[in-house]
Amino acid sequence: MKKYIIFSIFLLTFSLVVPAFAAVQNSTPENIGRKVIVWRESADITRARASARSHATELKYLPLVRASVVEVTSSAELAALSASPDVASISDDPIATIMLVDRDRERVIHESARASARNRRNATPPPQSIPWGITDINAPAVWSGGNTGDPIKVGVIDTGISSSHPDLIANIKGGVNTIKPIRGWNDDNGHGSHVAGTIAALNNTHGVVGGAPQADLYAIKVLNSAGSGYYSDIIEGLQWAINNNLQVVNMSLGGTTNYQPLHDAITAARNAGILVVAAAGNSGGSVIYPAAYPEAIAVSALDSSHALASWSSRGPEVDLSAPGVSVYSTYKGTGYATLSGTSMATPHVVASAVLLLNSPIGSYDTNGNGHWDPSEEVQKLEDTATDLGASGPDSLFGFGLVNALAAVQ
Repeated sequence: MKKYIIFSIFLLTFSLVVPAFAAVQNSTPENIGRKVIVWRESADITRARASARSHATELKYLPLVRASVVEVTSSAELAALSASPDVASISDDPIATIMLVDRDRERVIHESARASARNRRNATPPPQSIPWGITDINAPAVWSGGNTGDPIKVGVIDTGISSSHPDLIANIKGGVNTIKPIRGWNDDNGHGSHVAGTIAALNNTHGVVGGAPQADLYAIKVLNSAGSGYYSDIIEGLQWAINNNLQVVNMSLGGTTNYQPLHDAITAARNAGILVVAAAGNSGGSVIYPAAYPEAIAVSALDSSHALASWSSRGPEVDLSAPGVSVYSTYKGTGYATLSGTSMATPHVVASAVLLLNSPIGSYDTNGNGHWDPSEEVQKLEDTATDLGASGPDSLFGFGLVNALAAVQ
């Protein structure tokens, strides 16, 4: 199991963040811009929010963490907000971005261009193949027993999911856009669709097949077309996952600052029965957040020889490892792409968790309620992982390569 360690936050390419809470955190000389106000437990929220709106524009309220997101236009406004006895803290709303391994940025551009040209010439998608990572986690052997992930509910907290992809659309059951709700959850970047395909691309005659090809997918769009977004939008996405009774969420994002409202939201999701699986990071250094939180499963990335990718983050927080190098999956629109990163490793663990949730709990029912809870799921996934590296859990592979077949037995 992971230990509590405090680092900083950054979503898989890098992020602009501020230190976690003092009373007020400064990130710009004028102390203006988007801020997060966390209200004291003793505060009357309705009255406190009304008072804050007399000094700044409220952009959204986050009930999960008792916080308001506001736009501050002057130092005087910030001073007035800070003077309120209802305020526990005010901080910048950090910006985070997705991370792909650099060499794959160019690869995906060219591969997508080729796919678009092919689709213009011929509407027929490529013949179906099983990506190496799906075979590596032994998912096909689980399907042969009739377990394909139906009807487990999975949230992809990311850039959205393509609403027109023939390998995904039948499994998408809903979604939300926490950035601009009126614009919907369609993926305008590609990263979220790639993740979704590894989890639950359909088992049909074309494209690829995901590890749990009949799981229910929910697109939780918290990042924009450039792959960046505010932490507050991620927190709102977790609130949506809780409200809609999702069972697993994939967070192929992260950062280097330990941001308390995010930790509180992750904890709330875990307490609501949601298994949170997150990418360890691509810096080759310390595990990033939210993966470093003990309430999340941190996933490192392997190549096809089961060597740790040189850029994969490592540390005592790593729980499991999974295929993350040259992973072929669905992409935005109707395309397909090959990408690398702990972003790509994470959905392999999610797919395995989905198959586990669809299997009998047996002796792992430690609380006697008759169904899987997150702590029980984590224990089974760790107990059945294929050990890699030094004997036992280590800082590179955690408990080892996730093994879907062993997990469901």
